[in-house]
Amino acid sequence: AANDVCHTVKWARHNEFIIITAGKGSLRVWDFDLANRKVRPSDCNLGKLQRTINYVFVDDTDEFCYAGTASGDILKVNLRSRLFRHLGPKTRMSQGVVCIDMTPAGDLIAGGGDGTIAVLHAEQLKVLNSTKLEGGGVTCIAPHSSGQLFFAATAQCSTYVVKYDTLAAELRSTCHSTRIHDVVYPAGYSELFATSSKQDIRVWNARTCAELLRVQIPNLDCDCICFSRDGRAILSGWSDGKIRAFGPQSGKLLYVINDAHVGGVTAIACANDPERIVSGGFDGSVRVWRVTAESRVMLGSMKEHKATVNCIRVRGNDVEFVTASSDGSCIIWDMRRFVRNNSLFASTFFKAVLYHPDESQLLTTGTDRKITNWDAYDGSAIRIVDGSTSAEVNTLDIAGSGEFFVSGGGDKVVKLWHYDEGQTQAIGIGHSGAITKVVVSPDQRNIVSVGDEGAILIWNIPDRLNQPA
Repeated sequence: AANDVCHTVKWARHNEFIIITAGKGSLRVWDFDLANRKVRPSDCNLGKLQRTINYVFVDDTDEFCYAGTASGDILKVNLRSRLFRHLGPKTRMSQGVVCIDMTPAGDLIAGGGDGTIAVLHAEQLKVLNSTKLEGGGVTCIAPHSSGQLFFAATAQCSTYVVKYDTLAAELRSTCHSTRIHDVVYPAGYSELFATSSKQDIRVWNARTCAELLRVQIPNLDCDCICFSRDGRAILSGWSDGKIRAFGPQSGKLLYVINDAHVGGVTAIACANDPERIVSGGFDGSVRVWRVTAESRVMLGSMKEHKATVNCIRVRGNDVEFVTASSDGSCIIWDMRRFVRNNSLFASTFFKAVLYHPDESQLLTTGTDRKITNWDAYDGSAIRIVDGSTSAEVNTLDIAGSGEFFVSGGGDKVVKLWHYDEGQTQAIGIGHSGAITKVVVSPDQRNIVSVGDEGAILIWNIPDRLNQPA
């Protein structure tokens, strides 16, 4: 399309034999000669201007095209004569013009890489009105059928509804823009769930998918979260090695446990005793804490894992808990004496572990793509099934009834399994990146899965399986 990178391609509106391409230092119009089966390019004459063009908008009459540039201005070019006509605005948009559209009144509307939306006069290219959106650069503008407003999407996965006349913007929807590390429901409550990602924790309404709360800490990753059993706090583990607790309604910081783990907190779980929490770290250490309103005290520290602790599950009676690690071992710990009771070994990086609701068996998975049932008493393997044929399995969760469990991993597929039969009952295809976590709602009606690409997908469980416990 040119001697350098091409960034955009546009059809003419009324002539199916003309396309426009633009990119670094080029703006070309291509004519398709059907009789001779040739495509003939002609460069638009921009004079001495050197621009990298991000976006091209063609007006309704195919007379002019408007090219948004990385320099933050817009070129107006006559498509018939291929001649440059005008340049504007004088005050450029920082981080470039990313998208252009036209208002019902015939003015241009441009979205900038800095989040600016500006209305410009179509002839003089002067700014008539402008506003700035939160949440990164504007990536797309789409008009609404009413002609009164339009939608604007941003680089950080927010969608706004904006009025043409006043440019008043209202947040319509939002999501994470980076990998999501964890998702969790409160105990026994299915109306909301929380997710953790780079720099933030978000609480979502499970029915309307609306964001209820956002807690942000810049330049840190939140690797794991859980709700306290009484629902009064969201406990979170961060890449700076601290455990932070936040109010689930206010987002207020309740307390911090400093230097909980060297290299970052990678797993966290709450005991049924509201004063006890268990955490695992990047360095393989496992620690038990007593948390009260006045103090945070470490009760025990165990260092038998040689690699990152990926998952922690506590038994219902608070006597034991199990940890899964990337060193190929799962260790069952005594929660009163803080010593090892038993251990499970396999040639895999264990990614997830869980207890069956009756606590007679353990379920594990990892990079060897196997899902294994273990006897919780003596640690012997009972059954091994292939969780995937192509990629590692990253996560497991089991329904409260124990009838079925869910898995997800690098193959981007959510799988629903019958527990006793070990057979896949249903699959869910929708993720475009590896699945990092799945969770079954306490009422057993929905599954929430999150992934590398920042997507949160809510799935309905088939009616034959969603009988509450």
